Amino acid sequence: MSLRQFLGALSAALVASHALSQDIVLGQSAALTGPAQELGREMQLGAKLYFDSVNASGGIRGKKIILRSLDDGYEPTRAAANTKKFIADGDVLALFGYVGTPTSAASIPISTEAKLPFFGAFTGAELLRTPINRYVFNVRASYFDETEAIVRQMTQGGATKIAVFYQNDSYGQAGLAGVEKAMAKRNLTVSAKATVERNSTDVAAAVATLKAAKPDVIVMISAYASCSELIRQLKKAELPTRFVNVSFVGTRALAKALGPDADGVMISQVMPPPTALKYPVVGEYQTLLKASGAEPSYTSLEGFIAAKIMVEALRRGGDASSAALARALESLRSLDLGGFTASFGPDSHNASKFVELTVLDKRGQVRY
Repeated sequence: MSLRQFLGALSAALVASHALSQDIVLGQSAALTGPAQELGREMQLGAKLYFDSVNASGGIRGKKIILRSLDDGYEPTRAAANTKKFIADGDVLALFGYVGTPTSAASIPISTEAKLPFFGAFTGAELLRTPINRYVFNVRASYFDETEAIVRQMTQGGATKIAVFYQNDSYGQAGLAGVEKAMAKRNLTVSAKATVERNSTDVAAAVATLKAAKPDVIVMISAYASCSELIRQLKKAELPTRFVNVSFVGTRALAKALGPDADGVMISQVMPPPTALKYPVVGEYQTLLKASGAEPSYTSLEGFIAAKIMVEALRRGGDASSAALARALESLRSLDLGGFTASFGPDSHNASKFVELTVLDKRGQVRY
């Protein structure tokens, strides 16, 4: 039996099983161990906060929402294996809250073949957005949106020498492409490029490259462990530059890793501040978070907001089948979640373009 036939048979079995299932099962592959584990754990935490509150109130027409999470260590091969397992299990309605570009890139062809919605991944990569995929739905703004906002603000402040430090994989390439696009729009080019391997903190070569280039700004497209190591070393070398990260870095994780070296480090955000109570959704999130004893973070708020969108689609009949869920998601137009608006449609599977730039102080607190 070919892979296509195998996945087709599993997909048919999946649809049949949902009619009998008393639970709504969502599959999540994320880094729960390793250098990127805080991102996976925070996405899982935020989503479970909301799903558990819905379950406590009766669920969806009496069905409980189960988030079944598997660890991939932020490695594509493990994420692909987890995705195949979810499909083989036969009771997973959709894939939810995957963490990372390389892991998503390895998993989406498998989920698409099985006609399983792939929802709310923690990545802004264009490969999830262009061309539109019938089964891929994005909650957050794209890396193109983030890097455009970064380059716009930095160049308006007079910076012209902008370098890029990026992870040597599809995530890093996606962010680099966004910076290059934003620079070209202003008739500028990236002044220097430096890389680091995924799940590594060996930044010696990158430090040497960037010290020699002496850029005004370094845009950082990597995970918090490698970004914090680079920042520490370049601050120790007294390189006069600004450090600007995209949201995937994980604000709380980066601040914890940097300690006092966090002072002045910038991060673009695609969610409202997790402490800004002017947003009703943040108040709702904080109420549930306090009961858990956890600290607020942008990442867990993103998981929470993704879960709210998913629940609304399930309430609109998306619990009936994977196909019904995709249709229900496309019906969500201008959905106000409490100060944060999400909107999908048949021709748009990108819920938001919200981006704002923030800066850390020496205590690791966010100023916005």
